Amino acid sequence: MGLGELSPWHLLILAAVVLVLFGAKRLPDSARSLGKAMRIFKTETSGLREGDKADEDQPRAAAAQPLPAPTPPTVDVRPPNDGTTVNGVPLSEAQRTQSS
Repeated sequence: MGLGELSPWHLLILAAVVLVLFGAKRLPDSARSLGKAMRIFKTETSGLREGDKADEDQPRAAAAQPLPAPTPPTVDVRPPNDGTTVNGVPLSEAQRTQSS
């Protein structure tokens, strides 16, 4: 018997330890929740596998389509700040003469 092998005695001792730790009342509930978790995990992994297959087909279809033409960058045209506006708000004549 190798180092990593479990014999039936090992499994029996492990089951006894689990029974002592969790008790007879909580053991069925724990097994039920473990079963639900395994079912959810199985459906999620199968969904990922199906998604991977769909992703493999997707790049081939996308490569067949032409790329859209690039759009030219937009240019922000604003008058130079000559002191007549502050944060986009025009100054009155009195405010301009006081700040100079």
